[in-house]
Amino acid sequence: MPINSFLYPAPTNSNPHEVANSLRFDSGSSDSLTKTDSSGSSRRIFTYSAWVKRVKLSKTNADMIVNNASNESNQFKIELEGSSSGDDHDIRIRQLSSGTQNINIKTSAAFRDVAAWYHIVVAVDTTQSTDSNRVKLYVNGSQITAFDSSTYPSQNSDMEVNVSSSYTTHIGKRNNNDHHFDGYMCEFVFIDGSALTPTSFGEFDSASPTIWKPKNVSTLTFGTNGFYLDFKDSSALGNDVSGNNNDFTANNLTSIDQTTDTCTNNFA
Repeated sequence: MPINSFLYPAPTNSNPHEVANSLRFDSGSSDSLTKTDSSGSSRRIFTYSAWVKRVKLSKTNADMIVNNASNESNQFKIELEGSSSGDDHDIRIRQLSSGTQNINIKTSAAFRDVAAWYHIVVAVDTTQSTDSNRVKLYVNGSQITAFDSSTYPSQNSDMEVNVSSSYTTHIGKRNNNDHHFDGYMCEFVFIDGSALTPTSFGEFDSASPTIWKPKNVSTLTFGTNGFYLDFKDSSALGNDVSGNNNDFTANNLTSIDQTTDTCTNNFA
């Protein structure tokens, strides 16, 4: 069943957080952002948060949001599936460790709305005793609990994230240079060492209580390898503004890919 995302109207509250810019990714140009970690950090507790807007549903391959990887046998990824057999635009969280799949979470719901933005949060804490609490997925402020597949990591297991300098974080593509994202991303955040809920990144407010909106995340504690990409600097699109200077390299992305179509200024 498809989940409808929310079109963002003009804000009516007195102090909204306005998102100025997004980054446009085009699979035809093999656009991506990449960063190699300088050191290892928390491998059991972390959070990803990103606002994304799709533009193509006819693709066979997935739209990769983020992929942490050393090679094809050791990787963690969050993606929006394509239209190939058995894949119906669901969100999938998957991990391989030494070639063995130890995480495979695949939503029952489909995410096909190309007219609006989705806010996706993945919070990981493998120290939790209940397996379903070790990886939590939220979309537009609500936790997703209906899955076609739900393989969770073992308690206290190390993830293929924050490993060492041999691992690269890819935004907008998979490690082996496929599954390129087609669409827009904004407010891309990685929190190292904390498993946060969506309310750290967004809110329903009294002015529009049914519409999920972004919050100012600049005061969050990002952790050693944490980052916050706001895409405001057209000359350095991978600039990390968290204060950590965990900057990304922009691959095939230029200033023309910086846009004002954002989760607070949604274009038709």
